[in-house]
Amino acid sequence: MKGNEAIAEGALLAGCRHYFGYPITPQTEIAAYMARRMPKIGGTFLQAESEIASINMVIGASAAGKRTMTSSSSPGIALKSEGLSYLAGCDLPAVLVNIQRAGPGLGGIQPAQSDYFQATRSAGHGDFRMISISPSSVQEMYDYSYLAFDLADKYRVTVMLLSDGLLGQMMEPVTLRHSGAANLPEKEWALTGTKLSRPHNLINSLYLQPQDLENLNILRDKRYAEIEKNEARHETYRTEDAEVIVVAYGATARIARSAVDEAREQGLRAGLLRPVTLWPFPKKPLAALAEQAKSFVVVEMSMGQMIEDVELAIRCAKPVLLLPHSGGIVHMPEEIVQKIQQANQP
Repeated sequence: MKGNEAIAEGALLAGCRHYFGYPITPQTEIAAYMARRMPKIGGTFLQAESEIASINMVIGASAAGKRTMTSSSSPGIALKSEGLSYLAGCDLPAVLVNIQRAGPGLGGIQPAQSDYFQATRSAGHGDFRMISISPSSVQEMYDYSYLAFDLADKYRVTVMLLSDGLLGQMMEPVTLRHSGAANLPEKEWALTGTKLSRPHNLINSLYLQPQDLENLNILRDKRYAEIEKNEARHETYRTEDAEVIVVAYGATARIARSAVDEAREQGLRAGLLRPVTLWPFPKKPLAALAEQAKSFVVVEMSMGQMIEDVELAIRCAKPVLLLPHSGGIVHMPEEIVQKIQQANQP
């Protein structure tokens, strides 16, 4: 399957029956796949008149207790930012897919990772968080799409799948590990019509009394702390004795893995830590590696965004070197090896 198709299939098997979106490359295959499949399984596919309209349709479907998603690419995600804040303000679960393109502005449709800050810090206005997961294979595009709906419902938050055009367009074998979501969670808070059988539910993000709003934000912050405690995910490769730790995510981590193998062949003790969740960020394993490593190399297809989280995680205890690319340029293993050599200097 293509990566974009794998995301769509994972969502369908997770019980998503409502998709609202608007076409933009390089993620349009998600919408096209949903348009073909949703009518056959009794679902709803709707191409909205804009990205803003589509995220507001997600709010409505989620408020009714349905598993729902939308997808877009970088500038389209920016247009959805107000709706993402309203989802958080209403404590509604949803899944959002961002197949990044190079920016800023319209930029280009080539692979990029320049939306890291957007995914981890500035998805919308207000004091809120959303889980951000970054797959690095087509299999993971499927697996984490399925997982995203469970996490969204568990914590009543938006979960973003953050990928790029390289993985979105790549074709790889996929094992469909799930037979479907037969037992979706009960949502007692949903707007389903009371039929006089329960008290009325109210979904709202407007609170005119400052203390009421602060109390809600304190409760949300406790939930975010629980997410940080339980849901931070990462993967390590050849880090047991590593003196130089390469940190990379998504498609870039695949290239970095090859670079670590090349560096090892040259006698360099290199290893890789791949953040799977960008928020919550895997701070503890990075801090633990800082106790043994001489230095870190951050490889990302941006001018330097994730590097800030790496430096914060290790409390600047060791040098952190950046190897950036932007504009749609993909790293080569050889240049990562050269950076590892530089980081290994006394």
